[in-house]
Amino acid sequence: MTSFGDILSQWENIQHTKPEKKQVQVSHKKANASFMEEEKPQQVIEQNARQAMTAWLNRYGTVDKDKVVQERELQVKMKDREFLRTMRPEATIDLHGLTQDEAWNRLDAFVGDCKRRGLKKIMIIHGKGNHSHGADPVLGPMVRLFIEKDARMGSSGHPDGNNGGSGATWVIIK
Repeated sequence: MTSFGDILSQWENIQHTKPEKKQVQVSHKKANASFMEEEKPQQVIEQNARQAMTAWLNRYGTVDKDKVVQERELQVKMKDREFLRTMRPEATIDLHGLTQDEAWNRLDAFVGDCKRRGLKKIMIIHGKGNHSHGADPVLGPMVRLFIEKDARMGSSGHPDGNNGGSGATWVIIK
């Protein structure tokens, strides 16, 4: 029977007698291909993808959701604006017989009250100026100036002849 020491000696002899080879590290990675060889298939893939996307877009088109929302909001706004233009005034003030200063103060207080009450459309009766002492009407231009300067006031216009014509002005409150 051989002893453990004999087996160990034999093992060491076998190990020393083999010529030492450099161990080559085996890599499991793909060998590096040249850049041009990789670039061509990639370009073909990208070109095919672009053609597929273009064909799909040509067939089905696109929807600009932001534009659709903006158009819908504009339609609602225009309907609201048209509704406000055609609706009857919710409050009326008559400025006949007042001076410009008195009319301005009353108009300012009236608009503030209407704004607090949440009214949307008011009528201002200022008259045509038939009884003015000068050649020009006094209150009509003053009312237009008030509407232009007051930030609470929006669109304005004159009603038809049955509702005052040029002697009255309707205003939409912002």
